[in-house]
Amino acid sequence: MRQHFKPELVAMNMGSLPHTDPKEACDLIRRHFPELPGWPQLPKRSYLENMYTQFSEGFPGIVVEENRVYVDRSRDLSQDLESLYQAYLESDVDAYGFGPTFAAGLVEWAKGEFNSCKAVKGQVTGPISWGLTVLDHERRPILYDEVLADAVAKHLRLKAAWQERELRRSHPTTIVLLDEPYMASFGSPYVAVTREQAIALIDEVLGGIEGLKGIHCCGNTDWSLILSTSADVLSFDTYDYAESLSLYPAEVERFLRRGGIIAWGIVPRETRSLEQETAANLVERLCQAMHLLVKKGICFDDLLAASLVSPSCGLGTMTVEDAERALALTTGVSREMRKRYLLS
Repeated sequence: MRQHFKPELVAMNMGSLPHTDPKEACDLIRRHFPELPGWPQLPKRSYLENMYTQFSEGFPGIVVEENRVYVDRSRDLSQDLESLYQAYLESDVDAYGFGPTFAAGLVEWAKGEFNSCKAVKGQVTGPISWGLTVLDHERRPILYDEVLADAVAKHLRLKAAWQERELRRSHPTTIVLLDEPYMASFGSPYVAVTREQAIALIDEVLGGIEGLKGIHCCGNTDWSLILSTSADVLSFDTYDYAESLSLYPAEVERFLRRGGIIAWGIVPRETRSLEQETAANLVERLCQAMHLLVKKGICFDDLLAASLVSPSCGLGTMTVEDAERALALTTGVSREMRKRYLLS
């Protein structure tokens, strides 16, 4: 799949937007990201589009209440778990889709025309973040239950595989990212997960994706762990954490050598920073970020050829005005970088 997709500093949107009208959100994405559009999550439209609730439907023992989603482990979950494992063994994704109630943006997005795109993008919440956020009825993260942790990864694998199948109805080349904000806390006392467990759970989900697959983390983390997974795409907050990635030049070089892609999240989502930035400023900031790796032996041309440009994270918590400015800046940075380095 990677050999058929050339990133070359194309602009890519992240998952969430603050809009409540699916058509308005999708029109905005098609306008700003004609080469690589991704369907929008709309958490302000409904709590059901929150990144944790959105992928909860069908999980054993799941209970969805207003502003709360949890697993009721006081129930007998054996039959639900058996159904999940049967679907997993048979790669039967039909029962793991999500419609307009949970993803109005995906339903509206699918109505578009994508013939001129390089690829289309989707996303699913990663197993570490989902398993630490979704609690049981005693308010304990379900990731700390060995059986449920395994079920989380298999459940999300089926969700990702179903979504990829739907995306391919629009375009043959797909990118599906796992959103893993909790990886920013990996190694702290708040995340009692080993490196081996994290890689295994993430790779279980990624294993259900046949096309390009990646991981997005919007904070600092152990990038060597992320780069040790089977991910094809690393998406990170470049605006605030560019230096942290440069601490792993050997891992980055191996990642690029096997065809890896870096999505540089150079456009901030914090209002004060956003107000102060221009596309020209962010181009310079992105070049500086890349040169942190170049100084450690990474070829600049290789970085350029394997790069996407994006916001630093999802924009769902912002105002509509700020989010639209962030999208415009993302497009502007992509355009100026491609013009400067003759990639267009």
